[in-house]
Amino acid sequence: MKFTVNGVRHEADVEAEMPLLWVLRDELKIKGVKYGCGIAQCGACTVHLDGEAVRSCQIWAEDAEGAEITTIEGLGTAEALHAVQAAWIARQVAQCGYCQSGQIMQAAALLAGNPAPSDAEIDAAMSGNLCRCGTYPRIRAAIHDAADRLREA
Repeated sequence: MKFTVNGVRHEADVEAEMPLLWVLRDELKIKGVKYGCGIAQCGACTVHLDGEAVRSCQIWAEDAEGAEITTIEGLGTAEALHAVQAAWIARQVAQCGYCQSGQIMQAAALLAGNPAPSDAEIDAAMSGNLCRCGTYPRIRAAIHDAADRLREA
C-alpha cells in the first residue's frame, strides 16, 4: 500500500485491516503518534487525514491509502513551529507529555476550521483528548494563544 505522510510518499506491505497507528509507528517508524487506548477514547493517536483530525487506531490502512496524512512531525519544524506548537511551549502545557502530540493535532484541526473558538468550542473539540496530568486550563489558554498567532500571521 502507498501512503503520503508529512508530504513524503511511503510504500508498506501491510494488511488492509491493519490500524493506521501501527502502519505509522511499526512500519514507517514515525513515533510521534502514540498508542493510548486502542479504542479511540483518549486521542493520543490523533493525526490529520486529508486535513481532518482522526484517531489513527481506528482507521484501517486501506482507508488511509492515497490520503494525505499529517502527524506531529509534519505539523511544523524546529526552525518554524506551527502556531499551536509555539503556544504549547510558551504556555508550558506539557507535563508528562505523552498525550501532547494528539492534543496538538486536535487543536490544529480545530483552529483550521474555527480561527477564533470560544472556551465552550475548545472544550467540545478537545473533549475526546484525555490528559492524565490535567493540564486542560493550559491547553485551552494555548489554543487561544495559537488562534491569536494565526490571526496575526
